[in-house]
Amino acid sequence: MNFKTTFISRLIFIFAIKITQHISTYMKTDAFALRHIGTGENDLSHMLKTIGVESVDQLLYETFPDGIRLKKELNLEEPMSEYEYLNHIQELGKKNKVFKSYIGLGYNPAIVPAVIQRNIFENPGWYTAYTPYQAEIAQGRLEAILNFQTTVIELTGMEIANASLLDEGTAAAEAMALLFDVRSRDQKKNNVNKFFVSEEILPQTLSVLQTRSTPIGVELVVGNHETFDFSTEFFGAMLQYPGKYGQVNDYTGFIAKAKENGIKVGVAADILSLVKLTSPGEMGADVVVGTSQRFGIPMGYGGPHAAFFATKDEYKRSMPGRIIGVSIDVNGNRALRMALGTREQHIKREKATSNICTAQVLLAVMAGMYAVYHGPKGLQYIANKVHASANTIAEALNKLGIYQTNTSFFDTILVKADAAKVKAIAERNEVNFYYVDAETISISFNETTSIADINQIIGIFAEAVGKEFTPVKILLPSGRIAESSVRTSTFLQHDVFNNHHSESQLMRYIKKLERKDLSLNHSMISLGSCTMKLNAAAEMLPLSMANWNSIHPFAPIEQAEGYITMLKKLEQQLNVVTGFTGTTLQPNSGAQGEYAGLMAIRAYHASRGDEHRTVCLIPSSAHGTNPASAAMAGMDIIVTKTTPEGNIDVEDLRARAIEFKDRLSCLMVTYPSTHGVYESSIIEITQLIHENGGLVYMDGANMNAQVGLTNPATIGADVCHLNLHKTFAIPHGGGGPGVGPICVNDKLVPFLPSNPVIHVGGDQAITAISSAPYGSALVCLISYGYICMLGAEGLTQSTKHAILNANYMKARLEAHYPILYSGEMGRAAHEMILDCRSFEDNGIKVTDIAKRLMDYGFHAPTVSFPVAGTLMIEPTESEDLPELDRFCDAMISIRKEIEASTKDDVQNILKNAPHTLAMVTSDEWVFPYTRENAAFPLEYIAENKFWPSVRRVDEAYGDRNLVCSCAPIEAYM
Repeated sequence: MNFKTTFISRLIFIFAIKITQHISTYMKTDAFALRHIGTGENDLSHMLKTIGVESVDQLLYETFPDGIRLKKELNLEEPMSEYEYLNHIQELGKKNKVFKSYIGLGYNPAIVPAVIQRNIFENPGWYTAYTPYQAEIAQGRLEAILNFQTTVIELTGMEIANASLLDEGTAAAEAMALLFDVRSRDQKKNNVNKFFVSEEILPQTLSVLQTRSTPIGVELVVGNHETFDFSTEFFGAMLQYPGKYGQVNDYTGFIAKAKENGIKVGVAADILSLVKLTSPGEMGADVVVGTSQRFGIPMGYGGPHAAFFATKDEYKRSMPGRIIGVSIDVNGNRALRMALGTREQHIKREKATSNICTAQVLLAVMAGMYAVYHGPKGLQYIANKVHASANTIAEALNKLGIYQTNTSFFDTILVKADAAKVKAIAERNEVNFYYVDAETISISFNETTSIADINQIIGIFAEAVGKEFTPVKILLPSGRIAESSVRTSTFLQHDVFNNHHSESQLMRYIKKLERKDLSLNHSMISLGSCTMKLNAAAEMLPLSMANWNSIHPFAPIEQAEGYITMLKKLEQQLNVVTGFTGTTLQPNSGAQGEYAGLMAIRAYHASRGDEHRTVCLIPSSAHGTNPASAAMAGMDIIVTKTTPEGNIDVEDLRARAIEFKDRLSCLMVTYPSTHGVYESSIIEITQLIHENGGLVYMDGANMNAQVGLTNPATIGADVCHLNLHKTFAIPHGGGGPGVGPICVNDKLVPFLPSNPVIHVGGDQAITAISSAPYGSALVCLISYGYICMLGAEGLTQSTKHAILNANYMKARLEAHYPILYSGEMGRAAHEMILDCRSFEDNGIKVTDIAKRLMDYGFHAPTVSFPVAGTLMIEPTESEDLPELDRFCDAMISIRKEIEASTKDDVQNILKNAPHTLAMVTSDEWVFPYTRENAAFPLEYIAENKFWPSVRRVDEAYGDRNLVCSCAPIEAYM
């Protein structure tokens, strides 16, 4: 080779290296981590200089205690690009077999109207919103939930409904708890504790009731409602309407006799059936629960679905969950907000009747919008079609000599046939029925059922009995509902349910509501403890794929191979992240995860003959759901002190652990602490609990500050829950869906929860925590995608950047706001607390700052938690440097406004916040500051102004004048 050739070759080689370096440094367009993490390499030097450290490693050294850092990288597969992941999930989805489903048992195929799927389910304006604590910038979502509540109230015939619960099984358990709480004085005095459950109840609901009853001292008695003796030993009863295999019973007489004997009655009802059946309220029920899944929500292998809960007005103070109520703003205009907050666990703590900290808002919005889109006449058409399908099949099978045994039914028939023979033929034709026993088959119909489907079903049974049949051409109009059970009352006569039936109308109504809500697609939501990070589109897209969202949770396991593969892989990934050996995905919220973890601990102690270990130690700084969950788990709660620095008082904890060592069950601890600090004594704390016979439950609310750097196993915990809707990227959906799996060590693996239909759980499994075997399986795809695309390095970098961003904001803000707590070297974890209490000297409360932030285009950080009069800020890793700076600039500007304020200033710019468009454009302006300062206090706001749709909401007025449904039709006349 001559010199010229060699020289050219070397140049090409050097050039190739340079190109490769350039691509690897600047053009990794297929690296998901670079899309997920907002701040980049170019921002690093400025941020580190602002913080006052030389490197991220120095920051972590000054943040983390010695001895808890992981020694090696997480053992996860190499990260996928978004394109690779979407191909992977499509291929995996092909392993799911989407059969026609007539299984029923509370889950039915439903048609998701395309206008709702496109504009709500797939719209970040709806799915990235936060819980509507700041009502002025959540009026659209609040109206949508009010529509849902109205739908529930009218169909159930009750007086008040909440903003949804997690699923039907847990809603029934909440009904039981409510009825237990509202027992008469004599019943409480005499410890009346028996609760009758009809044998018609759905099997998964019964399992959840079994789980929830024992710890609170309720004795379940399952039996036939027709032979129930109405003994005074019972305080309540739960009925299924229609029954699990379709029988429609008229419960009017049962309920009347129950009331004569002081027994209150709950009814678990099918929401679509209530369009045609007499409402439980008209029969005299005290509580009505169920799922709204068949109102346009995909089955999704079990969830998420919005449960409903309706009761009498007199029980509103004991009602679980959130309630949306109508109030007014300071101008007297109609304004919505969350009502009766003092009922909730944040206030009542261990005295709360429920630990519910969330709802299923996104799904409730969809279900409510389904009712808006179809209206009463559309719902009647759908219900009539479903009932006619069941009736037509019953008649056709009768001609084949296959007899239907329900005397009155809506959508489900029960037939006698050779189940094994029918099953073989049905599955060959990709059809699923529910096989009750060897000679009994249940068939549930739904709004997707067509004439072709009906003929397919008839053909399956005809083949099973070796007979010919004549295909049906039309549905039989005559009904099989007993006359006494036919609904005669009207429903949904309000304007909103009768004015949006074309797609154009509904699309514009949805957009009108969306414009009233501030979501992540508008600006940063820096809520401490709530981790409002990016919900990437690539993570969300699979939720709309039919192979994933159309599977019944009780379909034969071999038809869900894709799901089982994905869910087991996610469990393994979460085991790696936490350092534990077992995971259940069943809990449908963080609070439900807390309860599941505590019930596993309870079962562990019982298995060792230590039933007397019931004492649960909880630091005073703990989240309100901690003591509420412990109370639900039947534990004796002992609150331990915190130091002035906000850390656990180790000496007080030691004294309590030793004092109760013979009865100690567990400690509930949050790490990093609720105050945003990595407590250096955490290893000492967990060892102390173990030395005294207890186990350690770690609340995973702050897991975003652990992943890849430390984990619950390393700090000495035995079980933790994880908020997949926080750390692992499932969106908050305006207040739900949530997913709160628990991860456990070897001690607790045997006690992971079961399901009565599909085998899951440990070999000494507790009964079900929620209805579906894998909880809200559909949205678990999001967290699976999050981990697959980030990989070990991306997950770890996400945690590092969350800590980096928080400390950058702390450095920018601490000259203007006192920072309440910090670590031993002055650093924050992934969040910090601004102390705003001293501003009351200027007449300014923390609420005023929260409302003024709306004028700057931001949602407030967490207000007055965990300390009253403070703001807790968590930027997450997803926000970019300009957005962090915009928020800091807003807070610094507000600080100057506070300085200019006095107690005597009645027309203060913060006190008047937020400022609406109507207010700023009014002909009259009586305020001592300019319109520009009110609406555009900083230059950036003009580029993307978000207008609150109401002025400050009067909370007290709404509680004094509680209205939780749309106005009656007369109001529109």
